Amino acid sequence: MNEKLLVTGAFENITTPAYVVDEKKLIANLEILREVAEQTGCRILLAQKAFSMFALYPLMRSYLSGTAASGLYEAKLGREEFGGEVHVFCPAYKESEFDEIAETADHIIFNSFAQLCRFRDRCRGKSIGIRINPQCSTQDEPIYDPCAPFSRLGVTKENFLDDEFSGVDGLHFHTLCEQNSDALEKTIYAVEESFGKYLHKCKWVNFGGGHHITRPDYDRELLKRLITHISETYQVQVYLEPGEAAALNAGYLVTQVEDIVNNGMDIAILDASAACHMPDVLEMPYRPPLYMSGKPCEKAHTYRLSSRTCLAGDIIGDYSFDEPLRIGDRLCFEDMAIYSMVKNNTFNGMPLPDIGILHTDGTYRLVKSFSYSDFKERLS
Repeated sequence: MNEKLLVTGAFENITTPAYVVDEKKLIANLEILREVAEQTGCRILLAQKAFSMFALYPLMRSYLSGTAASGLYEAKLGREEFGGEVHVFCPAYKESEFDEIAETADHIIFNSFAQLCRFRDRCRGKSIGIRINPQCSTQDEPIYDPCAPFSRLGVTKENFLDDEFSGVDGLHFHTLCEQNSDALEKTIYAVEESFGKYLHKCKWVNFGGGHHITRPDYDRELLKRLITHISETYQVQVYLEPGEAAALNAGYLVTQVEDIVNNGMDIAILDASAACHMPDVLEMPYRPPLYMSGKPCEKAHTYRLSSRTCLAGDIIGDYSFDEPLRIGDRLCFEDMAIYSMVKNNTFNGMPLPDIGILHTDGTYRLVKSFSYSDFKERLS
């Protein structure tokens, strides 16, 4: 085995593939988020749609105010495992689920006035919000743009019903994806222009997620000024619900080379899969960072990294290395805590990766492993 390909000796003997969350890096992110909250008075929630590793919730709850959920199951997970506040937004609530949602959540945010009118009488004792669409796009990818033409997400100024706003406590907007605070500044200007008169009637405003607060180049001072501006101008409690920022660059996917073939180029077949274990690689698409590797031809030996599934396009990307790869080598993909465990699947009967923690003292702890039964029980 080529020891140079290991991010740490603690990974040498673990079963692969495995998601490993780096506790030290997670804490560094959480400390940044807590600092923002303490200096501005805002409350920061974990968006579980990005990261739901509840084994780490006891650690995270000492830094964050609670969780944001996209439906009943995430709301229940936040209530049971995290505690604190539970906020839920769903584009459309199901009749059969709503009473349990109302029992579980503290804040219930509606996507339309039709949904609000349908369910508001069943929200007694809960804080009600409406999601708005400021119609201000700040990104180029339509699949991640809630303000794109014909978006189903949020009420536009044109469709806002003044007569139905009575009893609503807050406004929610979520327009960003992996962006800096300059995009938030542009969005807030649009929100104030279209919805300012309603902000004066609110108790809280939720800025949603997509804020890359823990990224090294993120302008946190601008973020703090924006939070303070909204809080003081409208006398509201400001919420943020980042998902990626909480666990950004805090996790790995450790995988093993199972075979190497050649068809015009060297192709390494791994026991990890883009389609099954890191689906954003194909969905976005993007090339995930890989420890101690380079771009194609940057280093001496270039390989295409692929997987064991039958999907021809299950390709992670092309990478180069200082030394030739060998069967049995371990590779370590980085920034794999977010949108990985929450989106993985068992296509082709592929086993799900183990889940583990790299503790601050350098030791590794296996949290959970999966088996055939986890594959079978999803089917009928």
